[in-house]
Amino acid sequence: MSADETTKSDGACLGAHPFNSLPGDPSLHLVTNVDLGDKKLEIMKACSKVVCQATGKPESYIAVSITDNASVIFGGSDAPAALGNLYSIGAIAMESNGKITSDVTDLLEPYGVAENRIYINFFDMPRANVGWSRRTFAG
Repeated sequence: MSADETTKSDGACLGAHPFNSLPGDPSLHLVTNVDLGDKKLEIMKACSKVVCQATGKPESYIAVSITDNASVIFGGSDAPAALGNLYSIGAIAMESNGKITSDVTDLLEPYGVAENRIYINFFDMPRANVGWSRRTFAG
């Protein structure tokens, strides 16, 4: 399978994607002040699929970290909120960013996080600035 194809057999993330020509490290980090309880792992796995589908990156490359029950304020209020960062070598684009934002919002809304209380920042990382397996993706 090429770098443009995923290893998912359930059809969730199959095929090439126009924004993806090289493997990389999509890493999604979310912090929220709500308690995700025993659904936290389920939400993390769903976020992994969201990133896979939106970026075309194989799910085997995707890392997700969620910190719940965190001290977060948004607009001066401690009402339910979430902050996120997605780092990726390529595959950062208006279309994929919007899809990820919408889908992550769908996953957090059942826990009281309103769509206007979530920020997700997207970072297109140079290959030389991402380390993995004792070196960077640049070599």
